[in-house]
Amino acid sequence: MQLYGQKQLADSIRTVRKNTILIAEDIPEEQYSYRPSADCRSVAETLTHIAVVSRLDRVLHQEEHVQTLEGFDFGKLIKRSEVEEKKSQSKAELIEWLRASGETWAQWVEGVPEEVLAEQVRQPGGKSKTRFEMILGTKEHEMHHRAQLTVVERLLAIVPHLTETVWPRADADAVACAVG
Repeated sequence: MQLYGQKQLADSIRTVRKNTILIAEDIPEEQYSYRPSADCRSVAETLTHIAVVSRLDRVLHQEEHVQTLEGFDFGKLIKRSEVEEKKSQSKAELIEWLRASGETWAQWVEGVPEEVLAEQVRQPGGKSKTRFEMILGTKEHEMHHRAQLTVVERLLAIVPHLTETVWPRADADAVACAVG
């Protein structure tokens, strides 16, 4: 019995991305340059980073089909991400990029053969992970950044959509407490 495979992972990627897009939609475009501190990514840079990182799985597991991450040039990928993060895009462009890259990523995951997902990839330090675990880690990476964006929403006095969904019409004191 297989409880969680590529179909479930792809569905989970779609759910995570849908919630990321909801945050992107909730934050006003004039706040996209906001950064919680000087050395943090802005809202726009964080959303761009999310869109770029979702492509990493395809690079590692299909295009280069790496067997080990030891010696892999992550610096090249980080540089590419940083260049993308500095490009100016409108809110609508970023949201469309998130939609398209998320669906491309999910469709790709659905099509990766199970035997490929089960392959071990050597990690720095000698341990190994399956390709499936690594792709799951990319999804978790997006969730990490989404959590950062949720904090940004709070700092901007925006009630996050998941809060509104779970506790609709929260009383003014609860919202005031939550945002500041």
